[in-house]
Amino acid sequence: MAYFPNLPKVSYAGTDSKGDFTFRYYNPDRVVLGKKMSEWLPFAMAWWHNLGAAGTDMFGGNTADKSFGQVPGTMEHAKAKVEAGFEFMQKLGVEYFCFHDVDLVPEGATVQETWDRLDEIADFIEEKMKQTGLKCLWGTANMFGAQRYMNGAGSSNSVDVYCCAAAQIKKALDLTVRFGGKGYVFWGGREGYETLLNTDVRFEQENIASLMTMARDYGRSIGFTGDFLIEPKPKEPMKHQYDFDAATAIGFLRQYGLDKDFKMNIEANHATLAGHTFQHELRVSAMNGMLGSIDANTGDYLLGWDTDEFPYDIYETTNAMLEVIRAGGLTGGFNFDAKNRRPSNTPEDMFHAYILGMDAFALGLLKAAELIEDGRLDGFRAERYSSWNTELGRAIREGKTDLASLAEHARTLEGWPNPGSGRQEYLQRVVNEVLFG
Repeated sequence: MAYFPNLPKVSYAGTDSKGDFTFRYYNPDRVVLGKKMSEWLPFAMAWWHNLGAAGTDMFGGNTADKSFGQVPGTMEHAKAKVEAGFEFMQKLGVEYFCFHDVDLVPEGATVQETWDRLDEIADFIEEKMKQTGLKCLWGTANMFGAQRYMNGAGSSNSVDVYCCAAAQIKKALDLTVRFGGKGYVFWGGREGYETLLNTDVRFEQENIASLMTMARDYGRSIGFTGDFLIEPKPKEPMKHQYDFDAATAIGFLRQYGLDKDFKMNIEANHATLAGHTFQHELRVSAMNGMLGSIDANTGDYLLGWDTDEFPYDIYETTNAMLEVIRAGGLTGGFNFDAKNRRPSNTPEDMFHAYILGMDAFALGLLKAAELIEDGRLDGFRAERYSSWNTELGRAIREGKTDLASLAEHARTLEGWPNPGSGRQEYLQRVVNEVLFG
């Protein structure tokens, strides 16, 4: 059965194209800085938003029909979502998908019933993967939506809830390995607290680390060779979440000896909720060798919550791709953890959203490559730090000096030194010149 029969296969048509269902910038075979665009930009469909989000918010119900001709909450509906999702990806040229366990099937009354449903849908998905050549980017378990996780999963006060979280992780890892996934993600949606009056932070963080350690050990034992990933977020739904930002998550991983197996899955909207730019979180992850994957979306800067909008700002995608290029690319990919706005409720809108996001990152890649080839940004940065290439600068960097000798050098200076201009406005103008000519 075709779920999008009136929508064409989307292809690259160039910048002169006026077609609604064409890419103007995303050309998967175009070579940019030695790699195909599809290699720089391995795009993925988020199962939960694209096949599940129907427009419900805190103030109103569904506006879009995501039933795909079946009754939601049934295995028939779960299979219809598989059919629709694979048709959608094929028509857009999206190579990967990402999933939570309960995105794939409705949760059963017990752990075993849920596992049985997941095994059934996994057989169906595997067959579609073989037919189409489409792949899994990463999997995860939803350990935040159910009532039992009101106080967290790994951070729960209940040992039985903790064991249920372990069961979900085990099964989601099994599925990720079956699907050949490149990563497995932990998003601590409820791993945090509302008040310290009832919370033992150290106890909870130690339990989270133990759960992640057991997950790592189990994953490696069943042949998972990809990255385990943490997706930082500072708040929402909890007031304070333990994986606040990339720096916090990296410190946590190093504290508990998990940094050799884990990397970051950076989401743009989560970065801004933490008071950072998307570029900042990518830079912090990359400079620590932990930039793994990206959830490609954006937030509304006038709103203080996670709006999960499709990316459209070329400044933001260009800055992001500068970080990705300088890191040599991703071990993961670009998952569109984004949803249509509530009034954009047609199948056509689903396609428009992905075309928008894919073209925005493709144009960002092209402009980032132009900025690197232009050389003015990197040239100015090298010149700005040039004093560190002197004999004294190298000695400091190599740990061959002491405080007293540096103080003696400062004492011999004639007056106070001038560090030079940062030329911020000039560099912003350079970016504008490259973006707009």
